Amino acid sequence: MSAEQEVRALLDERVAAVAAKDPAPLLARMADELDSFGVTPPHRVRGREAMAAGLEAWFAGYASDIGYAVHELEVRADGDLAVATFVYAVSGTLRSGDAVDMWVRATAVLQRRAGRWLVVHQHESVPWDPTTGQGVMRPGSA
Repeated sequence: MSAEQEVRALLDERVAAVAAKDPAPLLARMADELDSFGVTPPHRVRGREAMAAGLEAWFAGYASDIGYAVHELEVRADGDLAVATFVYAVSGTLRSGDAVDMWVRATAVLQRRAGRWLVVHQHESVPWDPTTGQGVMRPGSA
């Protein structure tokens, strides 16, 4: 399997883990020193242990299943480093009763260690409309 195929498989694992609300497979593919900028508080997380708490809170916040689908995936790999860029759609119903239906841009930087790809950095963002100052949650909605 090529490096690109391995990274794509890792992202498929991520989709399955979110659908199952199971943080273990996600955490198993993160480096101990992970540095993550996310769209949910605390917005910056350093370390796999801190990420575990954030994932538990994110999953617990949903009353429903979490819809999570990766789109526009591009993977670039060179040796033991890879970068994956993609957009993901996330949906569901929060415990508050509010519906979530939005798109998030994401970049993951991965390093292959002992033959296994690990996420060392990830960055998520929601585009915004400069004329309103509001986040653009769905493609074409600005």
